[in-house]
Amino acid sequence: MACHSHHYWADVTLDAVNAYWQDAAAMADLKWEKIFGEMIPAFQRSIASTLNLPAPEQIALAPNTHELIFRLLSAFDLNEPLRILTTDGEFYSFTRQLLRLEELPNVQVTRIPTLPYATLAERFDEELQSGQYQLAYASQVFFDSGVAFPDLLALAERKPETTEMVIDGYHGFFARPTDLGTVADKVFYTAGSYKYLGAGEGMCFMSIPRGCQLRPLNTGWFAEMAELENRAEGVGFGNDWLRFAGATMDFSPLYKALAVLDLYRQEEVTIPNIHRYVQNNQQRFLQAMDNAAHPILNRKNLIAHDLENGHGHFFTFRCGSADAAERLQAQLRKKNVLCDRRQQLLRLGFALYHPESETFERLFT
Repeated sequence: MACHSHHYWADVTLDAVNAYWQDAAAMADLKWEKIFGEMIPAFQRSIASTLNLPAPEQIALAPNTHELIFRLLSAFDLNEPLRILTTDGEFYSFTRQLLRLEELPNVQVTRIPTLPYATLAERFDEELQSGQYQLAYASQVFFDSGVAFPDLLALAERKPETTEMVIDGYHGFFARPTDLGTVADKVFYTAGSYKYLGAGEGMCFMSIPRGCQLRPLNTGWFAEMAELENRAEGVGFGNDWLRFAGATMDFSPLYKALAVLDLYRQEEVTIPNIHRYVQNNQQRFLQAMDNAAHPILNRKNLIAHDLENGHGHFFTFRCGSADAAERLQAQLRKKNVLCDRRQQLLRLGFALYHPESETFERLFT
């Protein structure tokens, strides 16, 4: 039940890794023609179809979302004041990076408390509409609680034009049905294959609004591919994903991700199907939990907001202390239940590979 952190890989990913090895062995440097000419466009089309993005060529790739976000941050002139709006519930990677940036005298960060969730959108929107921020950043589903940011896409749709906005979609992508059609040219959206896609680490992406003219300071040789035919003095940038491209990386995760996407397509497994299936599992879990009257795993300790419509694919419980969370995690491990924790928070995830016959009663006995 740690699938919100690491989904088990589908069997097709083993053949995908072997295929990448064979291509590299047979083609050597010519493999780049296949990767950039066939594999990357196929992945971009699949992601665009999944999220209803109108321009697949605007989807940038990198081994992790931190690389993409730092590349975006590098496009701002740090000689000028930089004001960033975010929440206090963002993932460690972004949180740490902001703390480091705040050591610079001209960077100011405003963090909106996520609690209470019922008023989060209103409080965040009030700051956003002030027009004082160059960058806004928020999670689609918060990594610590599993709660979905209420009305985030509607909020993003009316953001000021002077503010760039990023949605961290890692805990929403391939879990919750997500339609970015109305905000595709307004926001950057980041996610990857490590969690709900089940294709492993190393393949992340960021959608880029069409017409984006930002010039990242952090830029690699992949970005040069857009300028090879029109090389001029200075550093040029293309008008597609290569604007935010980095440098050499291992593309076996790309092969794995494509294999999983193809598997779902062949089996006609859709994200709405997945979401409904997981929600049914969650309801069975809640029923077993309510019947058990567990001292920690109960409604009082469950962090939740609108379980039917406003939640991701994992539940988070307050355990009172980090020691209590560690003890409960160890007790569950003895029952062959894998889960994870963040300090005093214990997280339990749900996935397609939990059978419909699973009652979850073993967690509470």
